[in-house]
Amino acid sequence: MLFRSAGSASPALAQTSSEPAVTGDVPMADYLALLQQISPAAHQGAQAYLQAHERRCRRSLSSRELRQAMAEGDGDPLLMAMIRASHLQDGPGLTRLGEQVSCTRKAAR
Repeated sequence: MLFRSAGSASPALAQTSSEPAVTGDVPMADYLALLQQISPAAHQGAQAYLQAHERRCRRSLSSRELRQAMAEGDGDPLLMAMIRASHLQDGPGLTRLGEQVSCTRKAAR
């Protein structure tokens, strides 16, 4: 029988469920295509979020940053609200939410 001490556990095993497991970068088109297959509203909300970020911050998000925004905790509240607005086909609400996109990344807890 093999036992592993707590001090030698691999970082992947030591990861808590509250920490996002987002590693590497995949092409944005591939990630958006996957969202489209899973949920058209998630795809539309993510695209609106990306466009708002680019418009307000003058830089594009990487697919890794978008994936982190989806995966951290319950997801970035603004991104989740934009997905919901897309699902409800609330164009004016989506526009208002896009005006709230922040250019500074909040620290993960």
